[in-house]
Amino acid sequence: MNDNYNIKPNHSRKNMSNEFRFLGQTIPNLAIISGSFLILWGLISFFASDSGSFTAFIPSFFGAPLLILGYLSNRDESKKHHYMHASMVFALFSVFGGLRIFQLEDASNLTLASHLVLLLVGIIFMIGGILSFRHARKLRESLGE
Repeated sequence: MNDNYNIKPNHSRKNMSNEFRFLGQTIPNLAIISGSFLILWGLISFFASDSGSFTAFIPSFFGAPLLILGYLSNRDESKKHHYMHASMVFALFSVFGGLRIFQLEDASNLTLASHLVLLLVGIIFMIGGILSFRHARKLRESLGE
């Protein structure tokens, strides 16, 4: 399947696959999974919090764009790389939001957990995305483009 950045298959190079996978998933599918998880975490946080604070939905606000961009990437191959670059921006925002864990004082366990979830999901997705971009660049180079 030639879904990485509209790259033609290279049958002469046996070591490099055209389809990049991270943790067993394509990056668009990883975006869908990560986004779905953040949305679910935001909903759980809201209903589990005693205060019913709207800020418990913050992970959902980071997850929704990831979910949408992952879905769009799977649907529109011609713009896939644009969608994946945009998803990396949201993953970076997620990491920055999660880094606030080091500034929190007297925070609830749920608040700490939410920041940790934002941080870890963002980092995992960014690592996968960066490795995917490297894979695509190496594949283009191997094709002489």
